[in-house]
Amino acid sequence: MIFQQQLNFNTMTLIKYNPKMYRPTTFSGLLDKFFDDTFQGGLQMDFTPSVDIAETKDAFEIQVQIPGVKKEDLNISLENDMITISGERKYEHDKNDKNFHSRETFYGKFSRSFHLPDAVNVDKINAKQEDGILIVTLPKDEKKTAKKLIKVG
Repeated sequence: MIFQQQLNFNTMTLIKYNPKMYRPTTFSGLLDKFFDDTFQGGLQMDFTPSVDIAETKDAFEIQVQIPGVKKEDLNISLENDMITISGERKYEHDKNDKNFHSRETFYGKFSRSFHLPDAVNVDKINAKQEDGILIVTLPKDEKKTAKKLIKVG
């Protein structure tokens, strides 16, 4: 019996996992699948863009991954040493009624906020969008970054 199972295992072909094709083998698995499909199938997941923050000698840089978001759907605000980047990736309904077999793209409103370091010159902050990435540059203020050595007396 063991030899036959090993033989079958060695002759199996790999099939790509598809959660919709999953067939539960236990009653508990059947219930899990039912409730997962029922409650998650109708939910729309929130769109939260990925963010990278870097520092150079002259500035801080925030890169926000926002493919499919138009410039007019973005808002950048500054209040009390906090910068907030918000916007919306809108779902465009196709007029030809495509029948999607899989959809992994998230849509909706988003908002990300970041505390600014003291060394930022808020008057020179700028932003640009290219290739689906929003780049917000926060130049350092030379007066605030000047180092001073204090002797202990």
